[in-house]
Amino acid sequence: MTDLDTRGSGAATGTGDRSRPRAVLPALCTTQIVSWGIVYYAFPVLNPEITAATGWPTGATTAAFSLALVISALAGIRVGRILDRRGPRAVMTIGSVLGMVSLLIVAAAPNLLTFFAGWALAGLAMASTFYPPAFAALTRWWAPDHVRALTIVTLAGGLASTVFAPLTAALADHLSWRHTYLVLAAVLAAVTIPAHALALRAPWPDAPTSPAHKAEGAEGVGHSRPFLLLAAAFTLSSFAMYAVVVALVPLLLERGYTAGQAAWALGIGGAGQTLGRTLYAALARRTTATARTTILIALGGLTTAVFAAVPGPYALLIAVTVVAGMARGNLTLLQATAITDRWGAAHYGRLSGLLAAPATTAAALAPFAGAVLAVPLGGYEPLFFLLATVSVAAALTSPWTGAAARH
Repeated sequence: MTDLDTRGSGAATGTGDRSRPRAVLPALCTTQIVSWGIVYYAFPVLNPEITAATGWPTGATTAAFSLALVISALAGIRVGRILDRRGPRAVMTIGSVLGMVSLLIVAAAPNLLTFFAGWALAGLAMASTFYPPAFAALTRWWAPDHVRALTIVTLAGGLASTVFAPLTAALADHLSWRHTYLVLAAVLAAVTIPAHALALRAPWPDAPTSPAHKAEGAEGVGHSRPFLLLAAAFTLSSFAMYAVVVALVPLLLERGYTAGQAAWALGIGGAGQTLGRTLYAALARRTTATARTTILIALGGLTTAVFAAVPGPYALLIAVTVVAGMARGNLTLLQATAITDRWGAAHYGRLSGLLAAPATTAAALAPFAGAVLAVPLGGYEPLFFLLATVSVAAALTSPWTGAAARH
């Protein structure tokens, strides 16, 4: 069987179920779990051991991880343009190779400079393998029913922390952090390189266009007031959300919980993401784009405030983690559909890259900023109060992002 079933007239455009490359969706579900789980979620679990074993400052190691996210944000704009023209196969396959090589460099790093170099390369891998290129692939191949495909792949991707945070902690109980990363690099290579190379071979459809979208163009949209305000809302929200993800483990350690309990709390948030994403389609049917943007960002801020205000018991914190994961999971889908909800899919790769760049940069700075701010603030609890305030600012910006919005 070929990757692309060419029965029916929709084969060239990817607009019918029969014309869609069947291997793409299961492959991307698998590779998103593995890529996010290994390249992203393993770090907050291993970082305390990295600093303890090497003597490197926590701020320095976290800065290296933040550098990867900054590079991912900047590279994502260029990657989006390539995806619009050529499709995802080469981009995501090369990204998987870069991910493996970057983790090998990180694992072998004899000093901080090499550690930074490894994470810089990991940033290119992130830009080429994480959600944005997967979303671009599904938005083009699955149009106009792309929300269902995006939901499915993010349901799977939400399990990344659930699977790999505890798995990484278990490996670290028996191996050094360096050997743990070597094992994870081998898993990343074995799963994602062949999956991307073999499953993404289908012909790349022409971009859908309409007279209105063609006249407006990517440049006009990118400089419009709704787009800029939307980027601002996502940037503030991403800063708070990703600071919480990385700071949750030290917050719980600071409160006396064990490393295992902290890792499980981080991991269970992935289950919350999966649960939340099952509800997104129903939410999208019942709300406008701006309304659900405001609701979801505000919910994320509320859970952050609860983390700050409630020290326990552990079961209650797990419940809050699940709700926070639900909000985080829906925000991923919200950002994935923000362009098509407002401006269509004609320039999806480029516009989504522009929209994601400041948000991903904020997410990149968040772990480092959180680690630095926790010191003068007097700990992670006041940091979480500050992050909740940032989310409120994002929620207050959201209602102004819908001048061009469509249902």
